Amino acid sequence: MTNAAALFDALSGADRVSTRLDDAAWIRALLAVEVALSHAAAAHGLVPAADADRMEQAAAGLHIDPAALGRAAVEGGNPVIPLVRLLRTAAGAAAAAVHPGATSQDVLDTGLVLLVRSAADVVLDDLGAAADAAAVLAAAHRDTPMIARTLGQQALPTTFGAVAAGWSAGLDRARRRLSAVVGGLPVQFGGAAGTLAASYPHGPAVADALADRLGLARQGVPWHTERTRIGELAGALGVAAGACAKPAADVVALAATELGEVSEAAPGDSSSMPHKRNPIAAITARACARRAPGLAATLLAAMEHEHQRAAGAWHAEWESLTDLLRATGGAAARLRVCLSGLQIHPEAMARNLRPNAAEPGRHHAADLVDRILAARAS
Repeated sequence: MTNAAALFDALSGADRVSTRLDDAAWIRALLAVEVALSHAAAAHGLVPAADADRMEQAAAGLHIDPAALGRAAVEGGNPVIPLVRLLRTAAGAAAAAVHPGATSQDVLDTGLVLLVRSAADVVLDDLGAAADAAAVLAAAHRDTPMIARTLGQQALPTTFGAVAAGWSAGLDRARRRLSAVVGGLPVQFGGAAGTLAASYPHGPAVADALADRLGLARQGVPWHTERTRIGELAGALGVAAGACAKPAADVVALAATELGEVSEAAPGDSSSMPHKRNPIAAITARACARRAPGLAATLLAAMEHEHQRAAGAWHAEWESLTDLLRATGGAAARLRVCLSGLQIHPEAMARNLRPNAAEPGRHHAADLVDRILAARAS
């Protein structure tokens, strides 16, 4: 598969996330849903168990060209429709075990949840590692004095430990929220109009069995046009990106030549100015984070799904959500690199302190570090 973002994925830190969201991953997820659905339906007598087994074997033997599947999806507006045709052809006599009681949105929404779960594992790992790195900096520099800056001007003394502890607290909070939202994403199974009519009276039981087989939360009721979960996910990803942007912005400012209070372990160079040492990991983290609000806004705007199936709003979610995962994932990955090797320059911090600055604020800041790190440990 050709990845259109291959030129920029590594630079932006999105390479690990992107491998879990590419075309091959989409197809694997959709097939996994179809196979699990056939077995869930068989468990409740809607299709023969032997046919579900044959359907699974047929799915395992398929070799699908993403570009060809994409072209075939144009007519119906989503890739599940041609995928089901391929599965039924491959299953032969067991074709009735393919897609029992489902509609395309059931499979695509559930497949998207599987992709989100997989990609979010990477994002959460990088958020956690960035928070850990910030906490290490906070502990090491609990008493390292520096000047606080408010509205771009020198204010009162603080410590670098207090600054880094604040970074850690924000990243931890964003990580916990994102983890909770992702963990609560459910299966989708409602049938053509969201009434489960095609699998009556076993629809709710099949939906629960499908969720259990895929390791997802149970849905309660179908959510074809009730998109609060997607909105919550968009918000959590946007907040996580913002939590990454804050320390990245501070690092860029503190690394400026005029301040020189921090520097990255592997700064970037310039094509025309050999003296430059650019905080490139922080810069690219900020770049990724700045893409997130627009993508989150698109998903929030797309929550308005009319009637029982949306015409366009649903379709707008697929790429917007995967792009948002890439943006937030890239911000977290690049911030992890930035903070894990961040070099602190206490002598520059001491030099930049105003000579007449009062000392007590510095000690209060050190106490704040202790409280934040203690809360984190608990």
